[in-house]
Amino acid sequence: MSSAALQADPVKAPRSSNGANAPAGEDDLTRLARHAGIAIHWTDAYDQPQVVGEDALRAILAALGLPCATPGDCRDSLAQLEQEQAVGYLPPLLTGVQHQPVSLPMHSHLHGQSCRLELENGARLMLLISSDLNAPPTLPPIAVPGYHRLLVAGHILTLAIAPARCYTIADALGEQADARGWALAAQVYGLRSDSLRPARKVYGDGGIGHFGALAALAPLASQYGAAALAMSPVHAMFTADPGRSSPYSPSSRLFLNPLLIDPAAILGEAAQAQVLAEGGSEMIAAHERLQGAPLVDWARAGAHRLALLRRLHALFRTEHGADPTQTAAFAAFQSQGGAALRAHALYEAYSNWLGQQGAPGYCDWRQWGAAAQHPDTPEMNNFAADHAGEIEFHLFLQWQATRQLAHAQQCARESGMPIGLIADLAVGADNGGSQAWSHQGEIAAGLTVGAPPDRLAPLGQNWGLGAFSPLALRRTGYQAYLAMLRACMAQGGGVRIDHVLGLNRLWLVPQGLGAQAGAYVAYPQQDMLRLIALESWRHRAVVIGEDLGTVPPGFDRDLAESGVAGIRVLWFQRDKEGFLPPADWSAQAIGVTTTHDLPTVAGWWTGADIAWRHRLGQLEEGRAAAEGQRAKERDQLWQALVEQGWASGPVPQITAAEAEDLAQQALPPVPEECAIAVDAALEFVAATPAPLAVVPVEDILGLVQQPNLPGLTDPHPNWRRRLPDDTPQLFASYAARARLERLRRVRGYTPKET
Repeated sequence: MSSAALQADPVKAPRSSNGANAPAGEDDLTRLARHAGIAIHWTDAYDQPQVVGEDALRAILAALGLPCATPGDCRDSLAQLEQEQAVGYLPPLLTGVQHQPVSLPMHSHLHGQSCRLELENGARLMLLISSDLNAPPTLPPIAVPGYHRLLVAGHILTLAIAPARCYTIADALGEQADARGWALAAQVYGLRSDSLRPARKVYGDGGIGHFGALAALAPLASQYGAAALAMSPVHAMFTADPGRSSPYSPSSRLFLNPLLIDPAAILGEAAQAQVLAEGGSEMIAAHERLQGAPLVDWARAGAHRLALLRRLHALFRTEHGADPTQTAAFAAFQSQGGAALRAHALYEAYSNWLGQQGAPGYCDWRQWGAAAQHPDTPEMNNFAADHAGEIEFHLFLQWQATRQLAHAQQCARESGMPIGLIADLAVGADNGGSQAWSHQGEIAAGLTVGAPPDRLAPLGQNWGLGAFSPLALRRTGYQAYLAMLRACMAQGGGVRIDHVLGLNRLWLVPQGLGAQAGAYVAYPQQDMLRLIALESWRHRAVVIGEDLGTVPPGFDRDLAESGVAGIRVLWFQRDKEGFLPPADWSAQAIGVTTTHDLPTVAGWWTGADIAWRHRLGQLEEGRAAAEGQRAKERDQLWQALVEQGWASGPVPQITAAEAEDLAQQALPPVPEECAIAVDAALEFVAATPAPLAVVPVEDILGLVQQPNLPGLTDPHPNWRRRLPDDTPQLFASYAARARLERLRRVRGYTPKET
């Protein structure tokens, strides 16, 4: 999760213990929790042993579908789990690795039996399972990756055979064995489209960046050798409540945010001008006012964009509905999306309808009552029939968003980027949103994802996001998880998995309890990594895992062996002596100057982030102590920059008053001293052996303000900052172009001409 990135101190990872053998005297509740994968005993960030409380255990077990109110309930639930370890039981999906023997569950007792394997390519193989009773039964190595059909002992199941590792950055960069690419990172909503088509009297994005600006940005970065363009999450939010702005708290990770649609790209800029004119002077004035705002006004700009999109949808139906090509394409999109797409459109239509009625909880299906507790209730079927036009509108939005994002990826690849867009997969979705509503069997209802108490969050963190149930994942053959992976990998040429530590375990917090009352719950890491690798190759998508925070022992190694690149952030690459030189950075992780949750280089150097935290009362030890520590760190970084030849002279200084002034401005001018530090820091990160150096637009422009200050909503404008210039003019300044040239030169990667 994004806020986990705050864990800057090299603290020890909490450790769990779920031994296979039950300790003597273990009670029924503890035994059940252990079998369910809950780490009852763990060691915190202060190296202190901790025990999960009984109330938390009962709440978590109940949310996982394991009743435990009485000893009898515990025994019944334990028997339910043990059935899945009984002789002859096989789950609906098993995973294996290409060219390696495939282990089957020991308890299956399939030793020595023959079976039939039906490959995806149509071939059929008769295989003999190993007969050594002292080892798990195994199938001989399978050369063909894919989702195959295994028929054995009366069972029919899916056998997912994955490549040994993911499609990597090195695979994408191609023939240059020592190639080290670089990528630009951008918050899509912050991109400006003020004058992309200046010939029109009325044009602009109306206050929110969109996929059209993303498509325009990619070639600009590609001109300087960028291999990829990493974007903020574009998951579906809540059209009934456009003011909900955090891209890491979506309604669904299966679909896209329609507020990022470029209205002018639907039917053309003339059509956008037409619907604006039809809306009258008030609509035009609102469009221009929102367009000129320094911050995204999500509630107003979102409502305005949806009004534009409704008018464009109506125009499509009346004036363009007879176009057989477009009609067929829309119909094909709906057919391909199937029941999941229709359920999402139904959620959007119903929540909007409830909002219009003034109903409380209109964006939380848990408050909709029994008649709307599932997409397939009779009442919801009747609503769908009565509001077919509204549902079609939301289907139309998903179609347009998908087309425009695909066009942005096409522009990126055609401009010469070997990877193109890198999508961002949030760690969870809102428990009241579309994904949780339509996938209740897979979501751990009543639990939210967070982090345990540590030095930076003494009370722990609760991110308010729902998560998959690890038990349900196995029981359902990972269907919902695979659907989510495929939806995200289809967005571009790569994916960043937020809080990738969740493949190993998640800190799950029972609803109504504080974050400190949570517990670590284990996830099927091996299966999930194998499925990621298989989908990665199918989509030719590189995989990056946000592994910041406390990392379980051995997890970094597991990621590296699976071809998942970790993340190393400049601010955290330190030891007791100071900042690590570039040569000491990992070659298996991408290198970044900063993240959306952390200060930009200019913001860190000036201490504008400290000024913000002081203003908001977030500095426990006081501002003077924080500024003193920052001054020490600034000296250490400057020394490292000088030693590596990226800087020279005395340490550039800035006063506390100057930092305070910078923090108060939306787009403050960058002090010259700070600009020098930005230049050197970019070259420093670019010089690392990281396969990909990722630099946010904010650092290319030398901006002071960061997109998000975790843990706050107001007055800091989280997820609202807009970039200072129209996208085509974004890098018009000499300083920006010079930094891009430095990245091209230091990274030494030149993509093939297309």
